[in-house]
Amino acid sequence: ILLFNVLVETATTLTLSMTELNGNEKYANLDQPLPTAATQPGEIHTGDLMLYGADCLVLFYGDFTTAYSYTPLGRLADPTGLAAALGTGGVTVTLTAN
Repeated sequence: ILLFNVLVETATTLTLSMTELNGNEKYANLDQPLPTAATQPGEIHTGDLMLYGADCLVLFYGDFTTAYSYTPLGRLADPTGLAAALGTGGVTVTLTAN
């Protein structure tokens, strides 16, 4: 939430090097912790952007069930083709708020 408020207020972008995990998500550890409001979503959907803990940003590119807790941050408006675009290894992702 704070992350996107900063992006909107400053009209900037955030570029992160993200690491592959489990064949369904990319994650990046943030330099600073963010406020959390973690819940157990039960289901994860392609395009979900969530915070794991206070400092790990996760972009999901697969649908699955989970028992883990995350702080929801947002969702891609159209995640069509996301898995193909992200590939199977690490990737650089640029986030902008619209």
